[in-house]
Amino acid sequence: MRNLLLLLIALIFSSEVISQKGHVEDSLIIKNIFDAALLDGKSYDWLDYLSNEIGGRLSGSLEAELAVKYTEAELNKLGLDKVWLQPVMVPKWTRGVAEYAYIQTAPGISSTTNICALGGSVATPDGGLKAQVVEVSGIEDLEKIGRAGIEGKIVFYNRPMQANLINTFQSYGGCVDQRYAGAMEAAKYGAVGVVVRSMNLRQDDLPHTGSMTYGDTPVNLRIPACAISTNGADYLSSALKLKPDLAFYFKQNCRTYEDVQSYNVIGEITGSTFPNQYMIVGGHLDSWDLGDGSHDDGAGCVQSMEVLRLFKKLNYKPKHSIRVVLFMNEENGLRGGTKYAEEAKLKGEKHVFALESDAGGFTPRGFTVDADSANFMQIKSWTSLFEPYLIHYFEKGGGGADIGPLKEDGIVLAGLRPDTQRYFDHHHAASDTFDAVNKRELELGGAAMASLIYLMDTYGTKTEATPIKN
Repeated sequence: MRNLLLLLIALIFSSEVISQKGHVEDSLIIKNIFDAALLDGKSYDWLDYLSNEIGGRLSGSLEAELAVKYTEAELNKLGLDKVWLQPVMVPKWTRGVAEYAYIQTAPGISSTTNICALGGSVATPDGGLKAQVVEVSGIEDLEKIGRAGIEGKIVFYNRPMQANLINTFQSYGGCVDQRYAGAMEAAKYGAVGVVVRSMNLRQDDLPHTGSMTYGDTPVNLRIPACAISTNGADYLSSALKLKPDLAFYFKQNCRTYEDVQSYNVIGEITGSTFPNQYMIVGGHLDSWDLGDGSHDDGAGCVQSMEVLRLFKKLNYKPKHSIRVVLFMNEENGLRGGTKYAEEAKLKGEKHVFALESDAGGFTPRGFTVDADSANFMQIKSWTSLFEPYLIHYFEKGGGGADIGPLKEDGIVLAGLRPDTQRYFDHHHAASDTFDAVNKRELELGGAAMASLIYLMDTYGTKTEATPIKN
């Protein structure tokens, strides 16, 4: 009995020594990752080119095509085992000549206001659209007002993002339905147009675009939809209280074309132990057209590219095959993410982990994880390895839109979570530009992603029979 007790004590002591040894080794590798990213990073230079030489990369545009060619060429320079383009058909929508709008409170008395067409909207008539306005705080108000109060008018959705929510993505989620489905729902009550308060916590004069849907609304019944700046929304709301019968005029020249071919850009380091098990890291290469898409999502793309560059630079040979995927068409269709998942299923590829960066290039705070309890707890147990870099946030949550179609039993999804307080100042607006990205914050995010990929590759998911690390 005594000998058995001594054996158990020895085994426990031995496992603790192995664990401590592994912890020290992991800490050193992660430090090397952060050092390489901060002292010799490439992500900021890549983003500079994407933003300032190419610009906004709307799906189906020339700029999107140039971004595909550029990132493919840069990945080829890294000496990866494979680099290829995955064809995907994407929608093509153009904004046309800049939009124009004014608020008329009396004949001959009007003030201009800043608007932009929502992505996918139809154009106004050639001469523009002018009508009275009915203000609502959300889609649910339409039924209360009824057709008699809406028909022939422009519906003004004016529910703001909830400012007292610390998680700004939660605030965004609480009002984005009016942008996405507002025109479809208002048309059912005979509205002739829609104006939506921009999804922005800051008071400014910048309208924020974004995707919308008409659902199965017949083409001839689709109504134009635009976003108005937060300052403009407040002015319009105040003016309506004083002059309920005022008129709103807007003109937009957008157009939808037939789908065109584009590509996901993919690079791979083939795994040494599990070459047929895949871990991916990625962001979406497309952006809206008002700015240059630096935060959304140029940052996520270059951070993902940086993960594989860091592994090559540090001569890290992963057990699993590690892929970077730069998805096309997240903003107005999710075609790239859907196509990647479909192709993976057709080929019988086994994906065990996917990490996405699509929340801006701000200071990294941690990760959200979409996984079962065992895998979540494993990731959360690595918190101490990230704390020296002021990364503390490890919570259950979504991984990201583009990796979402990969979700199935066994795969672990994760999303980089930077500080979100300034993100919606720039999201989908003309202010989403390169000058709004801090080089050091961007590089910290890339290093954090590489560190998590390293740990997942080293220890595997809880559904795998991975070798014990010595």
